[in-house]
Amino acid sequence: MAAALPAVAVPAAPALAASYGTPTISLSAGYLSGAVGATGDPTVTVTVAQSGADVSALTVAASASTKTSVARTTDVTVTGTTGSRTLNVAAKGVGYTDLTIKVTGLGGKTATKTLHYAASAAVQHSADARYLTGSSDASAAVDAGNGYVVVADDESNVLRLYDRNASGAPVKTWDFTSALGVSKEIDIEGATRVGNTVYWTGSLGNNKDGEIKADRRTVFTTNVTGSGATTQLTLGGKYTGLRDDLINWDKANGNHYGFAAGAAAGEIPKQIDGFNVEGLEFAPGSSTTAFVGFRAPLTPAVTNGKALLVPVTNFNQLPGGSVHATFGTPIELNLGGLSVRDIRRNAAGQYLIVAGSWAADDNSDPYALYRWDGLATTAPVKLLDLPTTDAGGWEAVVDVPDLTVPGARVQLITDDGSADLYNDGTEAKDLTHPEWKKSRSTWFTVNP
Repeated sequence: MAAALPAVAVPAAPALAASYGTPTISLSAGYLSGAVGATGDPTVTVTVAQSGADVSALTVAASASTKTSVARTTDVTVTGTTGSRTLNVAAKGVGYTDLTIKVTGLGGKTATKTLHYAASAAVQHSADARYLTGSSDASAAVDAGNGYVVVADDESNVLRLYDRNASGAPVKTWDFTSALGVSKEIDIEGATRVGNTVYWTGSLGNNKDGEIKADRRTVFTTNVTGSGATTQLTLGGKYTGLRDDLINWDKANGNHYGFAAGAAAGEIPKQIDGFNVEGLEFAPGSSTTAFVGFRAPLTPAVTNGKALLVPVTNFNQLPGGSVHATFGTPIELNLGGLSVRDIRRNAAGQYLIVAGSWAADDNSDPYALYRWDGLATTAPVKLLDLPTTDAGGWEAVVDVPDLTVPGARVQLITDDGSADLYNDGTEAKDLTHPEWKKSRSTWFTVNP
């Protein structure tokens, strides 16, 4: 009979699940906005960890959606293997949904966070569009260099620095409300930069109800240091007399443009004979004379009237100074019955004018982009008609490329404040979460 083999002790299986802690998960933002068919939508950073486990062993995915017509769990992409992952959502339809973002760790342990997601409709030129979140009321912009732009908002006195080539939140913000001594929005509508000084102007007009609001008379400057992502702004000077200077100048010249009547209490600024400034840029070769561009009135104040620019010959002396504005000969431009929504020049003296309706914002109104040489004797030349079927209105030119080069591209920004972005009857400016507020920038090719 064969001898029995000696017994071999078999160790008990370790309690692996008990050796790992519960995973942790956090989101860089609890709210996210995208657009159907968008390129480069904003993303969310997902930070995960688990005690006792290497983070590369953790998986992150969407596990549920409350409205699959907007985004399904399969529309969520998470990339990366470190403790910091990047989450992107490809919108399927317009509206809102809650996405459950789930991390699964070793031992089968999990943790979740909710991402509140909103998707707006597809737009024309979507491959060349980016979304600037945190505000929906972009109204003026200046180049900050190295691919960045400072954008003003006509619903607040906050200036925001964005990456021109990416969608997402501002990298820096500056709120000058207190420093300027104002309590309400200035209604910033125009801006231009000379060297390291940026000039900003309010609309100078009444509010939408025809009420005279003193803060809207403000012209101010900011001083720039650094460039690109390192840009810093500090407040320079301010001037609050330009509205009165313009009205008094027009009175002295026979009320030719009807400024006093258009600016009177009870008058709506966005009417054909109203009083509303939206453009600001310096004259050719000058750092002292600036063109103030009017959204209203047209001149004459009839259908197919011309757009109005009034040269202020000592504009550089106004902020922080003790002088009143002096004026040159007005310039009337044929923009096909449209008025000035923005005007910008480059170092070569080439101008681009965004032309739009004098009326209250309506995305069915026409918009066009014109080229001009800054001379009163030269007629502007239409370069292209801008899309009118998208939400929002075209408001700002970032900078002007060399327009003699075939295929030159220009970046324009929309004011989407009055747009119903998510088909819920809420204007974008009234949305409760800043991450869901957004304006759109789009690159257009302009041929000489």
